[in-house]
Amino acid sequence: MTVNADRLLEVTVAAAEDKKATRIVALNLKEISLVADYFVICSGNSDVQVQAIATEIRKQAESIGVRVRGLEGMDSARWVLIDLGDVVVHVFHRDEREYYNLERLWSDAKVVEFA
Repeated sequence: MTVNADRLLEVTVAAAEDKKATRIVALNLKEISLVADYFVICSGNSDVQVQAIATEIRKQAESIGVRVRGLEGMDSARWVLIDLGDVVVHVFHRDEREYYNLERLWSDAKVVEFA
């Protein structure tokens, strides 16, 4: 079964919300990048929360048949990158998110609104 990017985005955001991620933003990159269809950016307030968010996203993606292509940064838990193919997730510690400011870097992307 192939999971489309929109469904994977929904699952990813729900998993982040389940672990109380803050400032969840999804950027639509379909028209501006070949890297992925969506970036999801969210924050945790501690190293433990960042790891919990990333772990839940990985588990939920795998539960719908999506293979995790890459997972980086779990040891330091300051910026965890989860490559799910069509969706790339950035889970930041709140302090690191301000520093890297990916939303500004990808400002050409449209923000996806959630219901």
